[in-house]
Amino acid sequence: MSFLLDWFYDVLASIGLWQKEAKILFLGLDNAGKTTLFHMLSQEHLAVHEPTQHPTSEELSIGRIRFKAFDLGGHRIVRRVWRDYYAQVDAVVYVVDAADRCRFAESKMELDALLSDDALAGVPFLVLGNKIDIPFAAPEQELCYYLGLTGLSTGKGNIDLTGTGVRPVEVFMCSIVRRMGYGDGFRWMSQYIK
Repeated sequence: MSFLLDWFYDVLASIGLWQKEAKILFLGLDNAGKTTLFHMLSQEHLAVHEPTQHPTSEELSIGRIRFKAFDLGGHRIVRRVWRDYYAQVDAVVYVVDAADRCRFAESKMELDALLSDDALAGVPFLVLGNKIDIPFAAPEQELCYYLGLTGLSTGKGNIDLTGTGVRPVEVFMCSIVRRMGYGDGFRWMSQYIK
């Protein structure tokens, strides 16, 4: 039976009805976990990384979605070039260090700027609250509050927003180093990539 399903999906992919392609930006403040996630998805191993100094990109596949991912770094100086990558973007993954409450206000300011930028109007936003493996990390409700997303998320299920004019935004808590939570977020995001 699985042979038939695989064959069916391969046929759909061959005529362009199954495999999706996307351009996804990985954004967030420095030390949030963007590069760790980027390397975990591309190389499937955990390593210590230097802060990202220059934008990097790689072609990745998750399930039936093939995407070009851009890790743009999060230091204040590097954030100025984020806008150069907005063209034809299909989704944004915004990573927040849920254990660094001192930077929630700064993270909110950057997220607000992204969400209000006309160049990203309608682009789905997956917000990953990372580092939940750290005992003092903020829970989802607290993170949503400090990021100003309380009541603004669109729901974690398979929510059809077609024709509503509502931008898909959702928060998923995760631990990239423990490999948990972000897969659910990418599955959620994939339903909004055309």
